Amino acid sequence: MTLKHTALYSRHQAQGAKLVEYAGFAMPLQYTGILQEHDAVRRGAGAFDVSHMGELLVRGPQALDFLQYLLPNDTGQLAFDQVLYSCMCYPDGGTVDDLLVYRRPDHFLLVVNAANTDKDYDWVKQQAGRFDVSVENASDRFSQLAIQGPKAQALLEKAIRKDLSKVKYYWATEATLYGEKTLLSRTGYTGEDGFEIYSGPQAACRLWDDLIKAGVVPIGLGARDSLRFEACLPLYGHELDATTSPVEAGVGWTVKDKPNEYLGKQVLLRHKRERPRHLVGLQMVEAGVARQGYKVVQGSTPIGVVTSGMKAPTVDAFLAMALVKQPLALGAPVQVDIRGALKQAKVVKLPFYKGSVKRG
Repeated sequence: MTLKHTALYSRHQAQGAKLVEYAGFAMPLQYTGILQEHDAVRRGAGAFDVSHMGELLVRGPQALDFLQYLLPNDTGQLAFDQVLYSCMCYPDGGTVDDLLVYRRPDHFLLVVNAANTDKDYDWVKQQAGRFDVSVENASDRFSQLAIQGPKAQALLEKAIRKDLSKVKYYWATEATLYGEKTLLSRTGYTGEDGFEIYSGPQAACRLWDDLIKAGVVPIGLGARDSLRFEACLPLYGHELDATTSPVEAGVGWTVKDKPNEYLGKQVLLRHKRERPRHLVGLQMVEAGVARQGYKVVQGSTPIGVVTSGMKAPTVDAFLAMALVKQPLALGAPVQVDIRGALKQAKVVKLPFYKGSVKRG
């Protein structure tokens, strides 16, 4: 299999990154080490190459009507340059993917998970048939960088020499960087304050170089996962999948009872009323790592399954998220079946960590 390269591939090599296959791309797993990179984002600022993510463009006179049908969240509330997080669901309520929606003056930009780009593009095109819209997979035209951490704004401003104080959380702005029009948003996937920048490859390379010169630390996929885990942000293939609804996965706030019909509406609203499964946080009381797929047991009865688990570096505890069949009170004792041994755990509050996100 020939792996794709992002525009920053040679820089990852030069910076000593350990490269791995991810979603068909050669991507950096780590540079100096996952724990060091995780800590760099929590304390300062880190730069991520996320150019492997997918970008779909929706245009046409019925673009808004189409997205109101395609997504359970309410795209009708979006002003120009506002950003919305949503899931995209099948008619049975299962999740196709989770994504960001940017409302631009003449189109909508959907940013989807890298491993799901082709599947998502096919799904969106299939659903678009009765609407006067066009759908384009523009992923090859975009490079995407993220800068995350409590010092992200200061260091990004230093790198690009622009005041970013007026960019609010989940809003975007057009910025000319290195002579090229780019889209810059205050969004991210770490629980920290930060920005994501969409550009062409040349601007991305120059921005990466300037970020590193400004003191931003390069960060790989390993720390990206541990950071999102501590903040309890869902990951497709873990908390979300085709058999799990957004409500079950803990993001039921993205499911709206809007007046129009949309894919999976009746199932999703029923899930909000009846809650067939619940996402809970677990902390191991006995030594052990609760990994994805491990059974959660109460008494002698299996009640659910771990979706993600690891030792959380900032919190310094062995934690997990799990989908269970019944609500569990904070502190409730459960067991996790770790390779045939039942290890004691307790229910704890989500999220495990709250960072520097500026929601105002």
